[in-house]
Amino acid sequence: MTDQVNGALLLGAVVLLVAVAAVRLSTRLGLPSLLVYLALGLLLGPLGLGLAFNDAELTRVLGLCALVVIIAEGGLTARWAELRPVVWPAAVLSTVGVGVSVAVVAFAAHLLLGLDWRLAWLYGAVLSSTDAAAVFATLRRLRVRPRLAALLEAESGINDAPVVLLVIALSVLPGENTHAAPWWQHLLLGAYELGAGAVLGVAVGAIGAWTLRRAALPAAGLYPLATVGLTVLAYAVGLALHASGFLAVYACGVVLGNAHLPHRRAVLGFADGLAWLAQIGLFVLLGLLAEPRDLLVAIVPGLVIGLVLVLLARPLSVLVSATPFRFPLREQVFLSWAGLRGAVPIVLATIPLSVGLPGAKALFNVVFVLVVVYTVAQGASLPPVARRLGVAAPAEPTELDVETAPLERMRADLLQLEIPEGSRLAGVHIDELRLPEGAAIMLVTRDGAGFVPSGQTRLRTGDSLLLVATEGVRAATEQRLRAVSRRGRLARWFADYGEDLPPSQIV
Repeated sequence: MTDQVNGALLLGAVVLLVAVAAVRLSTRLGLPSLLVYLALGLLLGPLGLGLAFNDAELTRVLGLCALVVIIAEGGLTARWAELRPVVWPAAVLSTVGVGVSVAVVAFAAHLLLGLDWRLAWLYGAVLSSTDAAAVFATLRRLRVRPRLAALLEAESGINDAPVVLLVIALSVLPGENTHAAPWWQHLLLGAYELGAGAVLGVAVGAIGAWTLRRAALPAAGLYPLATVGLTVLAYAVGLALHASGFLAVYACGVVLGNAHLPHRRAVLGFADGLAWLAQIGLFVLLGLLAEPRDLLVAIVPGLVIGLVLVLLARPLSVLVSATPFRFPLREQVFLSWAGLRGAVPIVLATIPLSVGLPGAKALFNVVFVLVVVYTVAQGASLPPVARRLGVAAPAEPTELDVETAPLERMRADLLQLEIPEGSRLAGVHIDELRLPEGAAIMLVTRDGAGFVPSGQTRLRTGDSLLLVATEGVRAATEQRLRAVSRRGRLARWFADYGEDLPPSQIV
């Protein structure tokens, strides 16, 4: 028994370290790291090291737990100032858009693959949700307009909730739903669960933030534990009250992440590390559950459904959901292409698999193949697509997740800004930036050397800037830098204030 435990610990440590090292490789290749983790799981399986694993129920349970952590981290790192303008578009895209996508994929699966209607609808439901882990990881290395990034992140955090409800409803075995309620009752129940989940998440987050600000915990390391514990509590309370646990987690995370929590940097750093661990464990486990021989048979159906999803279902769902909010066509095209699938559809596919639904194994294999193929295609092509559509943000300050207690006490943020090729920040003097009072550039790194700039320092392409901005002027600072990057020192003359749309058009 001791030898088995030691062997498991050794194997787990090696897999974890290899997975962490693989993050650097995947970042250089421009691909989500989930592909590397799935490959690790396949290598550990029967065709690799020979580990046999076929427990779909355990995978489903652990997968849902991992998704709770990943969604919580996404909520904690979301900034309300950027999220607020896109709440309603995200809500519509996560409900109406999901319905459109489910219907299109279901009809295609029935007509093209000859599946019965029940299984076809299940294909559509499983594949309709974008993956929070893939979207968060991709957008944090891809500079796009803040409104688009916020919308994609909010959508991936919200749309898991209605999709899980739909997949569970469709996964009931034949004969178990003899007393099934009419469709309109399911619709009302789903609306209640989503609304109640959002309310519960906000309530738990607000009470938790108020408590943490007034609690004198004996160690700083307890605050990150308590914060993550509150998001899990929101999930559990949501399930206990028959509400959407996933939406409760995301809403709770957003409230906590935007509150003035003690040791906020440590909280975000801990949540980030925990989310990485959840992703690694989840993807490796899903790779172990897959059988490579069966995946070969699923290649053609996976490619067919993937083409329908990427070229028809996703664009149509975006068109229906985003047009009422006056999103330009090029932004809708980017939103369509950036609807990344990842671990979430694979985890959802384990739900019918765990209850033994006929055709569930083939569904799992098709989803697995689709996720791998289209993650490679979409993930690698997002940067050039963003530049071609003109939705890239060439100079976007990013928050540094470092422990800066003095800045925290002064309610200030530490930001980093790179000046890429083509940015009109190059050639501008520091004092011409006209940053708001309360914001300052503290350090410039150029050609590997750092120096403290003066007002007459001229910025150059390739410079890396370190800024400090108080919370009250952070948004204005980012908008000003965005405007100068697009128009140069004459940004205000061109009436460019760094917003994605004029104030009158921001939803």
